[in-house]
Amino acid sequence: MTTLVVGASGATGRLLVAQLLDRGQRVRAIVRSPDRLPEALTNNNNLTVIRASVLELSDAEMAQHVSGCDAVASCLGHNLNVRGIFGHPRRLVTEATRRLCDAIKANRPEKPSKFVLMNTAGNRNRDLEEPISSLQRLVMGLIRLVLPPQTDNEAAVEYLRTQIGHHDPAIEWVVVRPDSLTNQDQVTAYELHPSPTRSAIFNPGSTSRINVGHFMADLITDDDTWNKWKGQMPVIYDKAQQAGAELPKGAARGG
Repeated sequence: MTTLVVGASGATGRLLVAQLLDRGQRVRAIVRSPDRLPEALTNNNNLTVIRASVLELSDAEMAQHVSGCDAVASCLGHNLNVRGIFGHPRRLVTEATRRLCDAIKANRPEKPSKFVLMNTAGNRNRDLEEPISSLQRLVMGLIRLVLPPQTDNEAAVEYLRTQIGHHDPAIEWVVVRPDSLTNQDQVTAYELHPSPTRSAIFNPGSTSRINVGHFMADLITDDDTWNKWKGQMPVIYDKAQQAGAELPKGAARGG
């Protein structure tokens, strides 16, 4: 199996790449700065590094990089600085999602390709009646006005939900929604829910990046996990650790 990963040099993307390589998968990684990838990854023969900015690739180049891939994963996001939040491209996640999906369709795969998009628990699944308080609705409206990345994340999901939909012959998708991201060295037990179980604004949970990478790798490599969540937007929270707590499937591989 071969997976194309965009945003592979980011804090979560490189962990996803490591998880996939650890499972013996072939990975193509599109990165602007290959030197940001750890040497342990770049020395792996199953990794092909493509030095490029994903939005600067031509349609033909994008289709070439997607060709032969069983899955595409996006860990793209905006850097948390003034330039990353307010600079261009403001629709990085949305445009990359659209162009990658167009590239998948251009190759006319014999079976649907998997598309996994990392997003945020602050984004609602509008296929479901996810409850939200009036106060949170007001705050989210203000966030959309002042923080362009929130609008970008929402638009990327809406593209998958409404333009690709649930019955596209070329693409099946899952949107992974972590809450407040943390850095951990090892995969730990985590919980998956169809919708948030707490407020991302007023009572956020925590999700380690390595757990996000682990779950995304499970979606890509395990058909049972994929079939359970395809067309959905699972929310992932770290589970409070207890003595003897069971780790998620494959956790011994991670980290």
